[in-house]
Amino acid sequence: MSLDQLFEDEPFSYFATKSGLIQISYNGKTITTLSGKDGMKFISKVESGDRKNAQLLMAKATGNFKHGNERISKNN
Repeated sequence: MSLDQLFEDEPFSYFATKSGLIQISYNGKTITTLSGKDGMKFISKVESGDRKNAQLLMAKATGNFKHGNERISKNN
């Protein structure tokens, strides 16, 4: 499965609160929350990239999803 296929439906979203917290959701369910320097770094990267890159950044921030560096087996 390619990154294009994985993030085609844009399953990740984020919400920045007034207090500076960044809540990252997967299919509407909050998965992780970033704050402080991590939150600011995340926002600057997401806002400077495209939508596919934003999906990849959110997947990496959650820590439990594909990181984009997995090899595809020869059988697939």
